[in-house]
Amino acid sequence: MQNSVRISSDLYYVGASDRKLALFENIYPIPRGVSYNSYVLLDEKSVLFDTTDASVSSQFLENVAAVLGQRPLDYVVVHHMEPDHAATLMELLLRHPEATVVTTAKAAQMMEQFFGLKPAQLQLVKEGETLCTGSHTLCFTMAPMVHWPEVMMTYDTTAKTLFSADAFGTFGALSGNLYADEVNFEHEWLNDARRYYINIVGKYGIQVQNVLKKAAALDIQMICPLHGPVWRENLGFFIGKHDTWSKYEPEDKGVVIIYGSIYGHTEAAALRLGTLLGERGVKGIKAYDASHTHASKLVAECFRASHIVFASSTYNNGLFTPIEGLLLDLKAHAWQKRTVALIENGSWAPQSGKLMRAELDQMKDITFVGDTLSFKSALQPSQEEQLAALADQIVQSL
Repeated sequence: MQNSVRISSDLYYVGASDRKLALFENIYPIPRGVSYNSYVLLDEKSVLFDTTDASVSSQFLENVAAVLGQRPLDYVVVHHMEPDHAATLMELLLRHPEATVVTTAKAAQMMEQFFGLKPAQLQLVKEGETLCTGSHTLCFTMAPMVHWPEVMMTYDTTAKTLFSADAFGTFGALSGNLYADEVNFEHEWLNDARRYYINIVGKYGIQVQNVLKKAAALDIQMICPLHGPVWRENLGFFIGKHDTWSKYEPEDKGVVIIYGSIYGHTEAAALRLGTLLGERGVKGIKAYDASHTHASKLVAECFRASHIVFASSTYNNGLFTPIEGLLLDLKAHAWQKRTVALIENGSWAPQSGKLMRAELDQMKDITFVGDTLSFKSALQPSQEEQLAALADQIVQSL
């Protein structure tokens, strides 16, 4: 059964959601699923904006057929060649050999890499070029490394709609409400939006800033991303979040405590620090066990908060591996501009503090609060004063 949504008099949503996939890109847990968005414009010429992942191809193709009816498909605009958006392209073209594929030169090269051939009818576009479909004029703008090098976006100058590729997307399947204003986005979707952006695009803050500057010059009334809800109200809220994230600035002034503990003693010290911070009036403290929390959530939390406490056991004279992996992940995502406190533990030779600091020293604008709090095996009652002093220093830095 077709399941398209009419957005306006001539624009339709023809995407579909996948609730069965456990790991997005085979790495990021998505317990709420994910949507693969695609749109059809029925002007004098018909235009399909992107295809979908193979997992939802049947629903997608049925939606396209229902919206087109007896009309031919004149154009397929390919914004991004990642398979979750382009896997069904060739199957679509088998059904619509009349269609011309509109895309970038780099995307056309990737089509040949993925499929072994290029579409028979191909129109390559560059920055600022336009396509008139009748009453609509589509203007193409390049968005390299947001988050692949071939990416472009399309601005419909008539409807003032931005087809934004992976930008402004989020994890989460759609359940019947297509628009962000129809759901409690800030409470039910924002965490997934942050985790999506930080882990998928977060490394490319400079490139995102370049795209945001282009967007600021446009009168955008609607954003149609490739994942998640469509934005037609309060666009400034979501654009503002991306501005903050892409500048690597803290979203919230607060403390996140992340610990790697083998037998519970490092955990006890970390959680005691959390209690001391709470007694000093710090609100919204979050504590995470790095061994039981997926790195994608920890990375997103490190981007969200202004102050991070890393507490790690020493493991075979090295870092406890979940903490080591997290720090490497943060470095890979260009994490910066944060305030950090360190706690180390080691039964015979505590090394984790020095090793954590060595990794953090390779990141930009990291400010350390106090000295590394070090203990052997278990934090002793005599060290409670040191822990309290660290709590005081964190509060002062807030």
